[in-house]
Amino acid sequence: MMFQNVIVGADDSPTAATAVAAAAELVRISGGRLHVVTAYNSKRVAEPELPAEFKNTMLTHPADVLLDHLSEIVKRAGIEPCLHAAAGDPADSLVQVAEDVEADLIVVGNKGMRGARRVLGSVPNTVAHHAPCSVLIVDTTD
Repeated sequence: MMFQNVIVGADDSPTAATAVAAAAELVRISGGRLHVVTAYNSKRVAEPELPAEFKNTMLTHPADVLLDHLSEIVKRAGIEPCLHAAAGDPADSLVQVAEDVEADLIVVGNKGMRGARRVLGSVPNTVAHHAPCSVLIVDTTD
């Protein structure tokens, strides 16, 4: 099965960047389309709260800044990503975008799959149980 419409969820962690790179490689091989999704709290962040390296950009919301950074990872693989900033819970946002774009696959990192978070729930666990398509959980541990 070749995946033509792939979603990858990411935050600002190094492990999420690993998941994005893995999804980009999969899409490069399959010739599909990659949607990069990041979820954020809907409360707007004022510019003084942004890290210094982001203050001189035209982007004012941290989700936009993050997506811009993640798109560079994808572009290095030769893929032009579709970017989605979604307000709300990360797992719910991934599932919703997957439904909206009729995704074949959702890619997430395994961060949060161990220990207490596994019992209490995590983004990969919730996505795996509610996804409208296949889910690939990438090993992003060091």
